[in-house]
Amino acid sequence: MASTSNLFPLQYPRLTKENYGNRASRMKALLGAYSVWEVVNNGYDEPDDEVTMNQNRRNALEKIRSKDQHAPSIIYQCLDDSMFEKVSNASTSKEAWEILRNTHQGVQKVQKIRLQTLRGEFEVICVKESESISDYFTRVLAIMNQMKRIGKEVLDVRVVEKILRSLDKKFNHIVVAIEESKDLDAMTIDELMGSLQAHEERLGRNKHEPVEEVLQTRLSIRDEKEQIRESVQARSTYQDRGRGRGHFHGRGHGQSIGEFARKEGGY
Repeated sequence: MASTSNLFPLQYPRLTKENYGNRASRMKALLGAYSVWEVVNNGYDEPDDEVTMNQNRRNALEKIRSKDQHAPSIIYQCLDDSMFEKVSNASTSKEAWEILRNTHQGVQKVQKIRLQTLRGEFEVICVKESESISDYFTRVLAIMNQMKRIGKEVLDVRVVEKILRSLDKKFNHIVVAIEESKDLDAMTIDELMGSLQAHEERLGRNKHEPVEEVLQTRLSIRDEKEQIRESVQARSTYQDRGRGRGHFHGRGHGQSIGEFARKEGGY
């Protein structure tokens, strides 16, 4: 069986004061991969009298102590020097984690202010002109995930309803169809995104078809005008040549106008 170190390369997420929410989630996943997140999150209690413990309890205690010693080594790999100083005196991995959380996530008052800000962003967000459905969903979900990390539960139905309300008018038909035919309470965010992306793709195809028809029509009109112009030029050239051959018809070759007039007039 492959060891954990072989399954998970040592690429630790760097935690800073600006990216706590995002990097903390990655650190949790990393600690879980090494099977130490439980002791970091819940901690453990040292026994009052270890001497009286039976062997099984001692073995279990040693195992959890080992995890608690291993967890900080992973946490420290994610910190710069200034952050390390804040947790270096922590006696347990749980204590170190709580110091980081309280320092960067903030106390309850700060969290409340941040949550109000995120709620405001969630309410006013709407799709931008020419923005794809995929990009819009990414922006909405980014706000939703930040709210969840602070501790605010955001139901899928609320996100679904918000997105349907904030779409461009070109999606009006599909929005009406979804609201009339689907149970929004049971609809997942992924299902909504799939339906909207399919509609977006159809809109893209329909948008290009009329353009091609217009271009083809313009080419036909231009060819027709070119043919008419060439026909007019050819007719004009033919007429000019005809008029040149008809000048002074009936006099002899090389005969002057005066000689021709005297003969015709009897001079």
